[in-house]
Amino acid sequence: MSLARNRELDPGFTLPPPLLPLPDDVLTNPKSAHIDVRAWFDDPSRPFELEIGSGKGTFLVQEAARRPGSNYLGIEYAREFYSYAADRIRRAGLGHVRMLGVDASEFVRWRLPERVCDVVHLYFADPWPKTKHHRRRMIQDRFLQDCTRVIKPGGELRIVTDHEDYWLWMEEHFARWTGPDQPFDREEFKPVLLVRDMDQDDVPAQAELATDSNQGGAVLPRDEVAQRDVELVGTNFERKYRAEGRTFHAVTLRLVRPRN
Repeated sequence: MSLARNRELDPGFTLPPPLLPLPDDVLTNPKSAHIDVRAWFDDPSRPFELEIGSGKGTFLVQEAARRPGSNYLGIEYAREFYSYAADRIRRAGLGHVRMLGVDASEFVRWRLPERVCDVVHLYFADPWPKTKHHRRRMIQDRFLQDCTRVIKPGGELRIVTDHEDYWLWMEEHFARWTGPDQPFDREEFKPVLLVRDMDQDDVPAQAELATDSNQGGAVLPRDEVAQRDVELVGTNFERKYRAEGRTFHAVTLRLVRPRN
């Protein structure tokens, strides 16, 4: 059965204007392809956050409702999931959220202007476990380089994965982009705290999380998740993997030394 369950999915206001083809001179004049995505929203002055791989839109729906003062763009390449997420956002009336069904790495590389993102969210991305497919992984040196361009100084790249081999791959890449002379600093990942038995007014927005070997990454085993009733980000994949007892790895990279 499809996600729509015989319902017609309507993206409504979540659709931004159509993307024009890349200009012929994009290689020599990259700015010719840039789009000020902030203009897609009613209030372009708000902070702008990008989620790559939105899936069914669970994170966007809950985060946008919790933080109405920011604008959100979700990118989901899988057509069925994109349509479902867009319809879900429309039904929730979240007018400060937009959805795109495009290749996220290409969009970040060619379409986003400099210093536009306050936060980039990348949660439970496809690990592409086969060696021949590793080039398809989102975390690549080129992607991290692009993030140094599109994230504002002081902004964040927030990452969570359950896949051990992909995490080791990430760590190798992070080592080249973090440190005293590199663009990013590693920081503790602060998850959303969801205590379902508490009144929402009493639930703090963030919870502290122990660091992983003092390297600025976080690991949250299942027993501690159950004990503290913590969700890192609350995506569908997180909830599925949490029930399976998987260990999560999480990190925040803060852009502190932007490159020109």
